[in-house]
Amino acid sequence: MATTEPTLPEKTPVPTTPSEPSLPKLSQHDFRIYNRMAEHMDYFHNHFRETWNVLYAACETGKRSKGMSIRQFIALGQQFCAQLEMHHGIEERHIFPVLAKKQPAFKKELELLTQHKQIHNGLDKLTKYLDECSSGERELRLPELKEVLDGFGKVLWQHLDDEVKELGAENMRKYWTKEEMVRMPM
Repeated sequence: MATTEPTLPEKTPVPTTPSEPSLPKLSQHDFRIYNRMAEHMDYFHNHFRETWNVLYAACETGKRSKGMSIRQFIALGQQFCAQLEMHHGIEERHIFPVLAKKQPAFKKELELLTQHKQIHNGLDKLTKYLDECSSGERELRLPELKEVLDGFGKVLWQHLDDEVKELGAENMRKYWTKEEMVRMPM
């Protein structure tokens, strides 16, 4: 007796999303044009990373670095807060609106701006803590400072990396022409 294979219902083809077209390799000159914003941003971000590391290392070791006085240490933290606030203000007012025209990552309420909000919450707490230490209202205690830093450190470091990645040559060339890149505000 012959057996027949069961008849399977026809499968509806699953639409596949076409992979992004492969782009030609960039010349060194074109790479520099497309990567200019990432390099510029990373320059600023490295300054923030270095300052964070000085503050955080003191919290972990219980010692301020390089013979820094308490006043100098607190001032360094206050400068970090002010500079990062100013940096984000410039991005939000002058850079992100331009990039958001073509790049979803820079639109309001998406990841990069949400990260800004989370970072600002942490910066507000850090600024308040350092201002109170500076005025003498409270004594600087490195374990307390570490707790404040830990409250937003992860999102800050992720943001510093994410932003540079979004501005990298291989990503920027998906959205912008070389001519547009030359006219970018940064």
